[in-house]
Amino acid sequence: RFFYAPSFGIYGGVAGLYDFGPTGTALQQNLISMWRQHFVIEEDMLEVDCSIMTPAEVLKTSGHVEKFADWMCKDTKNGEIFRADHLVEAVLEARLEGDALARKAAGEKVAEAATPAADDKKAKKNKKKGGPVVATKLDDAVAEELRSILAQIDNYDGKGLGELITRFDIRNPSTGNEVTAPVEFNLMFESSIGPTGQLKGYLRPETAQGQFLNFSRLLEFNNQKMPFASAMVGRSFRNEISPRSGLLRVREFTMAEIEHFVDPLDKNHPRFDEVKDVEVRLLPGTVQLAGKTEPITITIGEAVAQGIIDNKTLGYFVGRIYLFMMAIGINHDLLRFRQHLQNEMAHYACDCWDAEIKTSYGWIECVGCADRSAYDLTVHANKTKEKLCVRETLPEPRVYDKLVCETNKKVFGPTLKKAAKPVQTYLETLPEAELAKINEQLLADGLAKITLTGTIADGEHTITKDMVDISTKTFTEHVREYTPNVIEPSFGIGRILYSLIEHSFSVRADDEQRAVLSFKPAVAPFKCLILPLSNHASFEQPLRDIARRLRSNGVPARVDDAASASIGRRYARNDELGTPFAITVDFQTAQDQTVTLRERDTTKQIRGSTDEIIVLVKDLVSGSTTWDDVLGKYELVDTATAADEE
Repeated sequence: RFFYAPSFGIYGGVAGLYDFGPTGTALQQNLISMWRQHFVIEEDMLEVDCSIMTPAEVLKTSGHVEKFADWMCKDTKNGEIFRADHLVEAVLEARLEGDALARKAAGEKVAEAATPAADDKKAKKNKKKGGPVVATKLDDAVAEELRSILAQIDNYDGKGLGELITRFDIRNPSTGNEVTAPVEFNLMFESSIGPTGQLKGYLRPETAQGQFLNFSRLLEFNNQKMPFASAMVGRSFRNEISPRSGLLRVREFTMAEIEHFVDPLDKNHPRFDEVKDVEVRLLPGTVQLAGKTEPITITIGEAVAQGIIDNKTLGYFVGRIYLFMMAIGINHDLLRFRQHLQNEMAHYACDCWDAEIKTSYGWIECVGCADRSAYDLTVHANKTKEKLCVRETLPEPRVYDKLVCETNKKVFGPTLKKAAKPVQTYLETLPEAELAKINEQLLADGLAKITLTGTIADGEHTITKDMVDISTKTFTEHVREYTPNVIEPSFGIGRILYSLIEHSFSVRADDEQRAVLSFKPAVAPFKCLILPLSNHASFEQPLRDIARRLRSNGVPARVDDAASASIGRRYARNDELGTPFAITVDFQTAQDQTVTLRERDTTKQIRGSTDEIIVLVKDLVSGSTTWDDVLGKYELVDTATAADEE
């Protein structure tokens, strides 16, 4: 039905690039519209649209040039590339599946949790990703160790993954060849800006940096009021090592990101009470490190009170993300929030929870909700010397003591010469604890050594006691100046879209060849099907009029007047598109101006005047009424005569 297809297909396609067809495009736009309503409008966020092409200097400062990487290994003979953690995970899961099959064959009872790929679909995928599933029984201790490794697979760095590859003799599943030790691979697409090629740039790997760089403008637009949030929907690019699994791992994708700027001393949220009683399924880091994968069910309020979720603002957004997922139609039982382990934490984050959705590919990260602390604003401010901070007039002056470093200019400058300014900046920006250590060295030895990096005076420098005065001084502050912390919910729209398709898919109980996508009306690509009972000429005008009136009322409607297919066949193929309602024009329409209205999931039909049915469809799509309400007011049409079968 052309929801999506590989890009450049007639040229053989390129892995990780996809085109969306009419249905996929409409579905994606509807998801974005609901996201914008749920977050941007209801939360009064400031939406922006920033540049895709990003100068290298920006991403070098943010840490992406150095740290935005995955671990890669390759087949030593044919050069096939693998993402190391995915290879280890697939092979170990295949071995556990083989262990479960062997135990079942021997008559042993196998718990479902002990079988990572218990169902046929997942077993087939493991056969492709992790090699053939061979019924081979493992020692109990080995099987338990493999399950523990898989529970915390995201916590392994390159060295740890390399040790697992060596220890468990992990090879290319399709060839049996050995693979190399993991090496880092930067995921950004490099380019150049301008005709000279001298200005290096990258396609952005996230939409966040543009929002951070415009912080001062956004704060001014918001009349200097804190807290506030900016938001953006746009394309991002990541040069994935081995893109697989359709839309779940691609090289170009749509993101929807929120940057909520908050006072680091007050991470409460004014609307926290609205979500504190929402129950969610959490998988904390402590549970994963214990080798377990069973989530706990807890309210947002309890999770924050117990310190599982760090603060109320982070908890608020976890709750709001959950409510959004429920609104679009994600299955509650197939959604969990997993806390990042320390080694998988992004370089900018101090805490992060992923909203993971279970699909036939396993648990898939679809939303990341990170506390980025003040990392981004701080590094950009330090680099550009522009203040990216909030100035807040205090109701009463604040008096406090602080350890500071003052230089003796007569000695400091002539001694350090060109290094004087960088060393002074270093000393003035040191945390008090570090400055205290230097002072202790000066008092004890008369000198202290410091090392600079990333300056014009990199290297070791010696500071003597006569060059500086480090002492505690009293300050009176009338205006508080601080760098906000950032809570960032980041949504992968393509992953959510694919997961929603899986969760909405079913087949008719009486005919497995008839597939149905049970999208909620708000997200369905087309809201209403309009079709004639046959190709009789008298049906043409009513079809056009109904379609025009629905579309003018904001209801996307699709006409299916193909005379070559029976009406049952036409119902069926539009059920596969997820179209929730269908209006049928028949011979009675010409007599009394009535039509039938069919609902996709129940296949039940009612009859009413054209005017009534158009209003009903509009109300059903907007959510102001439900199909159950409609059935309570209208008599059912005899489906035997309504031709709802082929």
